[in-house]
Amino acid sequence: MRAARSWMLMRDGEAHRRLRGLANPLFTARAIRETAPRIAGIVHRIMDDMGDGRDIDLIGQLAALVPVTVFCGLGGLPVEDRDLCRKWTDALGHVIDPATDETTRRAMNDAAEEFGAYVAGHLEERRANPRDDIISRLLLAEFDGEKLSDEEIVANVMMFFMGGHETTVNLIGNGMLALLRHPDQLRALREDPGLVENGIDELLRYDAPIQLVARITTDDIELEGTTIPAGSKVMILLGAANRDPARYPDPDRLDLRRPDVRPLSFGGGPHYCIGALLAKTEARLVLTELLRRHRDITLSREDVVWRPQVNIRGLRELRVDLLS
Repeated sequence: MRAARSWMLMRDGEAHRRLRGLANPLFTARAIRETAPRIAGIVHRIMDDMGDGRDIDLIGQLAALVPVTVFCGLGGLPVEDRDLCRKWTDALGHVIDPATDETTRRAMNDAAEEFGAYVAGHLEERRANPRDDIISRLLLAEFDGEKLSDEEIVANVMMFFMGGHETTVNLIGNGMLALLRHPDQLRALREDPGLVENGIDELLRYDAPIQLVARITTDDIELEGTTIPAGSKVMILLGAANRDPARYPDPDRLDLRRPDVRPLSFGGGPHYCIGALLAKTEARLVLTELLRRHRDITLSREDVVWRPQVNIRGLRELRVDLLS
């Protein structure tokens, strides 16, 4: 997929530093803190529409709507286009899946072309009439005297949508499933809503939205008596690292009070997910409001259907009964 060549996710060294430096002001703690009231308003409206009752799909009616609606708002894109953007981002998500087939790749490339043309149209409009949104800020951003090209802006807006959608949907979905299957932890969160901050990190550790990433070694690495030569492609199993018993005692137990939880679910180092704080903020607001509104949340059915991708761990749907 041609657009992925300009994603900061796919760049290293100075090229990555430049792209990240230009985009970073959009995702600082201060920027996310200032955006939180807008996100909360979006969460409330979506939950108003969802209501309560039996056999409600928390993925399709809540988790999948929040991040795409938030990013349409932040990006300055029409909210009425969110279903279209969601269709494109669902297809783009396969770019980091090592097990895609030819049909999936064609759909992904078609989505990239359509989404790119859509964003490029909005970019031209912002050039004439800048607003307080991500496209305008990227257009005006400077880092070390450099600015982003149009191709880089379009590509990275697409990347932000894709990355922000996949991680947040699956964090909310996987997290709620884990809580529903551990009623003692769900009860603890109800009794002490302040647990949500540490709880989000524990949910990320327990069932990571992204299970593995690929990296290229830059130096020879000695690991358990084996040398991995420089230039080797390695697959890093984030989900396994999050349950390493040498790091976390009783790692298969969900414990929202677990001390010193620092999951690798958003990666690490220079490539640490730029939108991690945004995803965690969305998940925190969703879980807090969901428990505030509904005195009882139970699974409508025990069998759940997972999406078939290798590295992205997420549910197709999560059917629950909600009682206010």
